[in-house]
Amino acid sequence: MSANGDDDNWPGSSPEEEPQRDTKIDEAREAIMKEVFDTDPRTVMYERQLLVRFEDKFFHWITARALAELHEERQIDVEKLVLAQNTEIKFYISKGHRGWRLQARAIRDLVLRFSAPDFGYALGHQGEMLFDAALPRFGFMPMDRNVRTWNGREWTESNHDLDRIFVKDGIAYGAEIKNKLHYIERDELLTKLAICAELRIRPLFIMRMAPKSYINDIVRAGGYALIFKYQLYPHGSRAFAKEVRDRLGLPVDSPAMIRDETIERFLNWHVKRLPPPVDV
Repeated sequence: MSANGDDDNWPGSSPEEEPQRDTKIDEAREAIMKEVFDTDPRTVMYERQLLVRFEDKFFHWITARALAELHEERQIDVEKLVLAQNTEIKFYISKGHRGWRLQARAIRDLVLRFSAPDFGYALGHQGEMLFDAALPRFGFMPMDRNVRTWNGREWTESNHDLDRIFVKDGIAYGAEIKNKLHYIERDELLTKLAICAELRIRPLFIMRMAPKSYINDIVRAGGYALIFKYQLYPHGSRAFAKEVRDRLGLPVDSPAMIRDETIERFLNWHVKRLPPPVDV
């Protein structure tokens, strides 16, 4: 398992039955070599950097598979360092680069800082706090948190719950707020959609990033995926966010509030789905 807790399989795959190879992997391989490793023979990057760097073009699992194939074919090198107890961080390195270790250690030390449990908790809290403040500005009022029951209906199939319920114009949204660099786990996504269906509320997934396949699942369930792109660091962490952004190229920031344009996208979607007014 890598430092970010992901494995390299496609969602829903198993060792016994892997899906057919996606032709996008070849495009990812070409892009990785052309834009990264062929450009700088001293390149050292950890896996999450590369997954996020190419996420506008390729799903994370496509990039991960492309990297694995490039390594298998010995076009790039792979090394691992211990990140924490029982956890390793995987580095991809330009072929034959001998001075990689010093660079990798510097990256690992920075990753350790934002991977610390206390900081991880603060990230989750910051995302919830910022959207708790932003959504009511546009009339989406918070009604409950850590929700398993709503309007006499209850979710009993597991111990999962929804982060929030927001209501506007009589429409209730079951919200999940994910302030993470990696995707929500697919099993968790499907469970949260099932909770919304059971409680008869619309799904609202507020996430830094998600693949189109996940977004399609949300849309088919009658919900909305609000993508905010940048991981939100706690208040007072602006300098740290800049360091991570500058040194690792990761999309992180420490804003005082969520920009109006972000919530307006959701508001416009909501308004378009309101029933037409009834003539009196």
